[in-house]
Amino acid sequence: MDERLTITEVAEMLGVSPKTLARWEKVGKISKPKRDWRGWRVYTQHDIKQIKEFHEAVFEV
Repeated sequence: MDERLTITEVAEMLGVSPKTLARWEKVGKISKPKRDWRGWRVYTQHDIKQIKEFHEAVFEV
């Protein structure tokens, strides 16, 4: 599966805001995703898996 999601879609999946994801990225808690031709973040399934693991480790969901 090569589905790519936007920062808003990933944030909704996790129950956090897009600004939270951007802040985690800025401070190095999650890796930076690739960007499309518009400069928008695009998250792969691999990116999402890593972000979910970080989120679960921090918030113990």
